[in-house]
Amino acid sequence: MPEVIFNGPDGRLEGRYHHGKSPNAPLALLLHPHPQHGGTMNNKVVYALYHAFVRRGFSTLRFNFRGVGRSQGKFDNGQGELSDAASALDWMQSFNPNASACWIGGFSFGAWIGMQLLMRRPELDGFVSVAPPANMFDFTFLAPCPSSGLIVHGTDDDLVPEASVAKLAAKLASQRNIRVRYRTIEGANHFFGTHLDTLGEMVDSYLMDATAEQAAPPAREPELAAAMP
Repeated sequence: MPEVIFNGPDGRLEGRYHHGKSPNAPLALLLHPHPQHGGTMNNKVVYALYHAFVRRGFSTLRFNFRGVGRSQGKFDNGQGELSDAASALDWMQSFNPNASACWIGGFSFGAWIGMQLLMRRPELDGFVSVAPPANMFDFTFLAPCPSSGLIVHGTDDDLVPEASVAKLAAKLASQRNIRVRYRTIEGANHFFGTHLDTLGEMVDSYLMDATAEQAAPPAREPELAAAMP
């Protein structure tokens, strides 16, 4: 997984990038948890997401928000981090102009930033949102949610109550023309601890189904009925 450095809106940003083998491999951008609470691109949940997308053939990037690791700048309460994510997506697209699809994934704070980017970039086809902090941040901007995706949460999360995420997932799933799958992992806390393998398998299974569905040819229109004499 080569180290990459690319330009962000507030200086250079540090990332790790895996290039998919297919010439039109889909893209995945992964966002880490809160920078002021130890969040980095090497977070174990982000790492599990990264490998789930890589296994499914995605060109995959995880990176450090401004002020984290070797990324320049300083924490900006979400607005600057959203700009960082947009720059990271731009960087990926510049190297993959023929990508067949584009996905966003995030954990905790990164899930909140990722869902905001989903609203701003119509080319994003799907999302994976792990432990979105629905009790801490406002998600009402998802009106309507533009893409289908997966939300995963732990039943024993003591930072983000499972009920708050279930409510968010139900609201998104009620919208027309999109499908939001909500899955819980029994006994997992906010950081998933010993449940990381289960999380990776759950995301991998979802991506297998979702990418197959996106790749399927559109359903044919019914043949026109024969003209009546």
